[in-house]
Amino acid sequence: MSTTPEPAARGLTSEAAERLLSEIGPNDPSARQRRSPLGELLVLLANPLVIILLVASAISAFLGELVNALLVATIVVLSTMLNFVQAYRSQRAAARLRETVAPTATVLRDGEWRELGRAEVVPGDVVRLAAGDLVPADARLLEARDLHVQQAALTGESMPVEKEARSEAGLEALAERRDMVLLGTSVVSGAATAIVVATGRTTAFGDIAARLAARAPESEFERGVRQFSLLIMRTVFFLVLFIVVARIALHRAALESLLFAVALAVGLTPEFLPMITTVTLGKAAVRMARHNVIVKHLPAIENLGSIDVLCSDKTGTLTTGTMSLERSVDVDGAPLARPHALAHINSRFETGSRSPLDGAILASRAPEAYACEKIDEIPFDFERRRASIVVERTSGERLLITKGAPEGIVAISTRYERGEGEQPLDEAARARGRATYESLSEAGLRVLAIAWRRVDGRATYGAGDERDLVLAGFLAFSDPVKPDAAEMLAALTRDGVAVKIVTGDNERVARHVCAQVGLEADVVLGEAIESMTDTALEHVAERATVFARVSPAQKNRILLALKRRSHVVGFLGDGINDAPSLHAADVGISVASAVDVAKDAADIILLEPSLGALHTGILEGRKAFGNVTKYVLMGTSSNFGNMFSMAAVSLFLRFLPMRPVQILLNNLLYDLSQITIPTDNVDATYVRKPQRWSVRTIRNFMLLIGPVSSFYDFVTFFVLLRVFHASEGLFQTGWFVESLATQTLVIFVIRTSRSPLRSRPSVALAATVLGMVALAITLPFVPAAQEVLGFQPLPPLFFVFLFGVVTTYLGLVQIAKRLVLASGPGLP
Repeated sequence: MSTTPEPAARGLTSEAAERLLSEIGPNDPSARQRRSPLGELLVLLANPLVIILLVASAISAFLGELVNALLVATIVVLSTMLNFVQAYRSQRAAARLRETVAPTATVLRDGEWRELGRAEVVPGDVVRLAAGDLVPADARLLEARDLHVQQAALTGESMPVEKEARSEAGLEALAERRDMVLLGTSVVSGAATAIVVATGRTTAFGDIAARLAARAPESEFERGVRQFSLLIMRTVFFLVLFIVVARIALHRAALESLLFAVALAVGLTPEFLPMITTVTLGKAAVRMARHNVIVKHLPAIENLGSIDVLCSDKTGTLTTGTMSLERSVDVDGAPLARPHALAHINSRFETGSRSPLDGAILASRAPEAYACEKIDEIPFDFERRRASIVVERTSGERLLITKGAPEGIVAISTRYERGEGEQPLDEAARARGRATYESLSEAGLRVLAIAWRRVDGRATYGAGDERDLVLAGFLAFSDPVKPDAAEMLAALTRDGVAVKIVTGDNERVARHVCAQVGLEADVVLGEAIESMTDTALEHVAERATVFARVSPAQKNRILLALKRRSHVVGFLGDGINDAPSLHAADVGISVASAVDVAKDAADIILLEPSLGALHTGILEGRKAFGNVTKYVLMGTSSNFGNMFSMAAVSLFLRFLPMRPVQILLNNLLYDLSQITIPTDNVDATYVRKPQRWSVRTIRNFMLLIGPVSSFYDFVTFFVLLRVFHASEGLFQTGWFVESLATQTLVIFVIRTSRSPLRSRPSVALAATVLGMVALAITLPFVPAAQEVLGFQPLPPLFFVFLFGVVTTYLGLVQIAKRLVLASGPGLP
C-alpha cells in the first residue's frame, strides 16, 4: 500500500551536514574510537618489558653508566618504532581497501540525491530506501510504497513488517511504530523516503549494534597464535624471576642482573608477531585486491586459506547470471504470449528486490498489455516462493497477478487458460502442466509459472488471496554456463576445496548445469532436509554435492552441519535472505553487485562474481598463513634455544655471557632479518591443500629443534673457553656472532618442507638475513662498536669454527624437520 501523508523534506545542505557531523560524530553504532598514530605508538611503548628496560636504563644513567643507558634506550626505541611503522602502514592499506566496499546510503543533500558513506549520515538528512538496502539510521517515514522491513535482529520477528508514513507517536517502542525504520534493519520490498532522527549510539539499535560490531569470535589461527604468545610470556616471566633470584643469591650485581634478565625476556618475547601477522595479511589483502577480491576483515584471509568446503548458488558462479527469456508457453507447452504479458505487469510494478528473472522479463519486448494501475503488492518470500501484484484496469476490474515456482503456483490454481477461454485444472491438466515445466527444467531452463484471479475492491491484500488462481502458463529462461566454470571447479577440487551447490532452483535445472561443468550431482531436496535431524543432516551434507529447492533456514542448517563435521566452510551469497548464512559460515563471501544486507554480512567481497577470483583469494590466504607460521616456528626453535642457553650459562660464568645492550642489539638484528618474511615465497605444494593451525607441529619443533640449538650453543661456550681461552669481551663477541648466525640462517631450512636447496626464498628475505649476519660479523672489527658495545676482534680460526657450526647445525635441523613432518602437517 502507498502512503504519502506529508511532502518530502528538502534535506540538508553540505555545510549544515558537516557542522552536525563535527558536533555529534560519525554514524557509527559501535562507537569504536580508532587510536591516532601517536596513540598506537604509546601502546607499544607501554609494553611492561619495554617500561622495565627504560626504567633500568634511567637508573643506570643516574649511577654514571650514561653511554650504556643511552644505547639500551636507543635500541628499545628503534625496535618499537620499526614495529609501529610496519604495522601501521599495513593497517592503513587494509583500511583503504575496506573503504571501497563500505556501506552507503542514498541521501538528499543540497537538493540532489547522492550516494554517501553511511558514516556521513546525520540527523535531519532525508534518505531514500529500496529493497535490499540496510536502513542507515533511525528515521521517520515521509513517504512509503509497499514497504516491508525485516527487523528480526531488533524484535525477534521472523516475518517482514509493513511500514507506513503515518504518525504513531503514542507508541513507546520505536520498533512497534509503523512510521519508523530503524538502524540494524533492512528493506525486504517496497520503497520509501525518510528523515533521519538519530544516528550512531543514540539509535534504538545502538547497544545491540555495538555488540555486533565488536571483535568477531577468534578464528582457529588467532586462537593458536594467542595461546602460543601466552606460553612464551609465561616462560619469560618464570625465566626472568629465576635469573634475578639465582644471580642475586650468587652475589652478582642486582641492577646488572635485572637488565640482563629483562633483555633476555625481550629476546624471547615474540613482540613482532602482531606486526608480522598484520603486514603479512595486509600484503595479502593488497595482492587479492589486484585480483578483484576485497577483504573487509584481515583475519578472514587466514580462514579463507583454511576453507575445505565452498557452498554457493550456481547462478553467477557456474553460470553467467545473465538471464534471457526463451519461451512463453501454455500448460501444454504451446507458444502463448499471455503469460509473458502478465509477467511483465507483475515485474514492472514489483518493488521488492528484483531478481535476474525480473530483469529478463522487463528487458524482453512485451506483448501489448492492458492499461492498469497498481493497487497493492504481496512481496516474495521463501516460504511461498512467489510474488503477487494487485492491479486495477481502466474498466475498474481488479486482478491479482502471481508469478513464482511452478510447483507452488500449480498447487493453488483451479483453472487454466486454453485458447480464448478457461478450463478446470483437473488431474490430467495438472499432469500435462507438470510434464511441461519438468521438460523445460531438464533442458536447463529456469521456469516461472504465471497465474491470476479477479479480486474484489479492498485497500489491502495478503497471501490468503493467492488461491483459486487461473494458470496462464510458463516462462522459460536460459542462463549460460561460464566458459571457465568447469576449469575453475577442477582447480578448486585439485586444491582441496569441495564445491557444494546450494540453490533455490529445482533439481532438474541443477543437474543439467552440473553435468555441463563436470560436477557429479548427488542431489538432496529441501523437503527432505526439513524432516531430517541435525545428526542425519551431518551425514547427508558430507556426501551430497547439490542441495536444491532449499530455503534460507535450510541453507543455514547445511552450513552448521558441515562445520560440526570439522570442515572450514565458505559461503558465497548475494541475496537479501543470504545474510544469516554469510554470518554462519567460517568465511562469508559476497559480490559487489549484491544487496547491502549481503555485503554488510560478508567478510570477503568479490568485485566480479568469479570462481577464478575466489580461487586466487584462497591461495593467497594459504600463502599468508604459511608466512605467519614461519615466524612462529622461528620463535619456538632456534631463538628460544639460544635464549635458554644464555640463561643457563649465566649462572656458571663469572661474567655475563652477553651484555644487556648486546642482547638487545642481537634481538634487533634478528627482528630486522625476519621483517621480510611477509614477502617470502611459499612452496606450491603447500598451497595445494587447506592449512590449519597445528599446535602439535609447533610443540614438536620446540621439543626437537630447540635442544639442537642449545646443544650448539654449549659447544660454542666450550670452544670459546677451552680452545680460544676467551676473555669476557671475546666470549661475549664470539657468542653474539654465533647465536645471531644460527638463529637467523635457520630460516632457510624452516621456511620449506623441501630441501632448502630446492626452494628459493624471496630476494628480500635472503637479503635481510644475509645482511644481518654480515653486519654481525663486521661489528667486532669496527672501532666504535668495540668502544661502545664492548666487542673485540675475533681470530680467523673462529670463523672456520663458525662455518662448521652453521653447516652442521642446519643439517641437523633439516633432519629434525623431517621427523616433525613425519608426525604432523607440512611446513610452508
